[in-house]
Amino acid sequence: MFLVDAHLDLAMNALEWNRDLRQPIASIRTRESALTDKPDRGRGTVSLPELRRAGFGLVVATQIARYVAPDNPLPGWHSAEQAWAQTQGQLAWYREMEKAGEMAAIADLASLDAHLALWQVPPDNAPIGYVRSLEGADSLVSVDYLERAVRDGLRAVGPAHYGPGRYAPGTHTTGPLEANGPALLAAMERLGVILDVTHLSDDSLWQALDLFGGAVWASHHNARMLVPDQRQLPDDQIKAVIARGAVIGASCDAWMIVPGWVRGSSTPQSTGCTFERLADHVVHICSLAGSTRHVCIGSDLDGAFGTEQTPQEIDTIADLHRLCDVLGSRGFTDGDLEGFRWRNVVGFLRAHWANRTWIA
Repeated sequence: MFLVDAHLDLAMNALEWNRDLRQPIASIRTRESALTDKPDRGRGTVSLPELRRAGFGLVVATQIARYVAPDNPLPGWHSAEQAWAQTQGQLAWYREMEKAGEMAAIADLASLDAHLALWQVPPDNAPIGYVRSLEGADSLVSVDYLERAVRDGLRAVGPAHYGPGRYAPGTHTTGPLEANGPALLAAMERLGVILDVTHLSDDSLWQALDLFGGAVWASHHNARMLVPDQRQLPDDQIKAVIARGAVIGASCDAWMIVPGWVRGSSTPQSTGCTFERLADHVVHICSLAGSTRHVCIGSDLDGAFGTEQTPQEIDTIADLHRLCDVLGSRGFTDGDLEGFRWRNVVGFLRAHWANRTWIA
């Protein structure tokens, strides 16, 4: 079975969590068993062997580094230049994984098709293909840095993350794009970069859709109708991004799946967080779209949480096949499930990358 995950923070895990993702999950958990610096220590769900075991042959893998102003309490870097350097360290990790044969950069139609052919009958230890995305644009010291990043293979950008950003306000903020946000979007459109609307404030999302004429997706978003928080997409935004041909990735972060989650005290068991509840979000989006062609997996399973904050059925990312079983019981045909697993994302990339010549 071949699967695609539209959002994983692999390099962040490798460098900031200090996880050797080439190791089995059990080894990573054992090495972290005495650590308490992060809530998910000893509970991680993602490693490269686990991705292979599950059949995740292609992922959208991020670079991420937030800039924080002196009055911003969120964790992050104190200058855009420091944030840029952090993302370049993450890029260096991806390159090392390529050299080791663990991963393969997918940056154009030719590399995508070659990788899919390899995974038809994957050899042992087949490389995990990755499309590189920037989650939050704070690390772009200026808009000019985007062209350099695209030359290095960057193919998608989400202008914001949590809190205020240098180009756009993000999750749990309000307001339009920052002054240099429109220029970033114009450069992204010119360079063929996918706009990831995930984490944009409501105002900035609508403004971005008005200004940006290129390809749009929502890599890891659930439905606000079911979990009433600004982190989720309301129905009118779901319809708007679907009208642009977007795919929307189902996220496995528990507080995005069930309402009323309280960090530090809620558990998947106490809140009834299951694949059935995540399937509710997928089915809701499909009902608005009128088809299953716009949904996919965008698990975010290594996004600073572990099994303490996922659906009950998850021990590792390999358990996501059970979500497909639930969707099958909810009326998804074999063709619908194939789309959800991989074909919707691959079709999106093929359509966007067709006849695209990248700067070199």
